[in-house]
Amino acid sequence: MPITLDFEKPIAELEIKLAELRQISSSGEVNIEAEVKKLQEKIDKLIKKSYQNLSPWQKVQVARHPERPHTSDYIASLFTNFTPLSGDRNFAEDEAIIGGLAHFRGHSVVVLGHEKGKDTELRIKHNFGMPRPEGYRKAARLMQLADRFNLPILTFVDTAGAHPAIEAEERGQSEAIARSLEVSGAVKVPILATIIGEGGSGGAVALAFANVVMMLEHSIYSVISPEGCASILWRTRDEKEKAAAALKLTAQDLNQLGVIDTIIPEPLGGAQRNPQATIQAVGNTLEKALKPFLTLKGDTIREMRRDKFLVIGRLKVS
Repeated sequence: MPITLDFEKPIAELEIKLAELRQISSSGEVNIEAEVKKLQEKIDKLIKKSYQNLSPWQKVQVARHPERPHTSDYIASLFTNFTPLSGDRNFAEDEAIIGGLAHFRGHSVVVLGHEKGKDTELRIKHNFGMPRPEGYRKAARLMQLADRFNLPILTFVDTAGAHPAIEAEERGQSEAIARSLEVSGAVKVPILATIIGEGGSGGAVALAFANVVMMLEHSIYSVISPEGCASILWRTRDEKEKAAAALKLTAQDLNQLGVIDTIIPEPLGGAQRNPQATIQAVGNTLEKALKPFLTLKGDTIREMRRDKFLVIGRLKVS
């Protein structure tokens, strides 16, 4: 049964009624097609109204929805001849970041991204999409491989943040993230990053130092989670809604601030209601964004990426 968010409960109630009406209609005892159509239209209007007026905290809830398409879904649908590459050649394999070589609409590329997992078993395997240091070192290794063979890098961001355990800090979590950023800044191939769900803290930025940063319409991108921010500023997680509003973490806020470049529209009701349509929209946007970089020289691509991030946050003095 689909997972229902708090603000979607009125919609879910109507959908239950719709399912009952369709069952009665399919039995052939009573012709109620007009009633079914009328109720469907009412549901569509309610979904549209709800999703056009989402608060920042509601956006957080949608971005975290477990039924949104994951990095593995994008790889399976958009890429061919995917060859996964594992390990950081230093300590271990980290399943929280998956990646490898692939073909994307006629181009050889390196693709990598966070993977949260779709069920309990897979979430544990992928550590809920929270990479350890070896995950970021693997990401840096794949980026260097892409640079060596002149392959564009496509990344998918979906993480609550880097793994916060003591053992991760003991193995150099901050250094590994910094190393990933260093490599991202040094490579001479285009990097295109897409935030498909939750973009949390340095764990997200490590894969999002890119020439083009795109966000799905209902995804989020922030230096800290609303709960973490509320715990620091107000000493209670109960103020998470206030924190979400203050953080300016929505795609719309970040596009206005110049932190990201493109917002990719989601189907009515969010990506979780129509994953395939969302995946195709992302693929089309990626293809369009990649094309201008294919004729540029490596030094130009690298300088464009560095300049893009250097101007973020600068005040314009008239």
